[in-house]
Amino acid sequence: MLLAEKSTGHVIEVLDIHELFDPLKSTVKGSMHYGQEAQDPEHFPKSELSFPSGEALPQCWTDPDYRRKES
Repeated sequence: MLLAEKSTGHVIEVLDIHELFDPLKSTVKGSMHYGQEAQDPEHFPKSELSFPSGEALPQCWTDPDYRRKES
């Protein structure tokens, strides 16, 4: 899955999709696509990522208590 870094707009290829969906994980392993080649994998804070369209990540991916706030 491809996401974007909010501050720069650079494309990040998520390498572990399960980390992305897990609200208990605050970072996700990915590889930045910048320049001619994908860069070495590193961890990116989910709070700094969005969809390439600019839409925020779903709250259920980032907040383990998102359901408690509804009641």
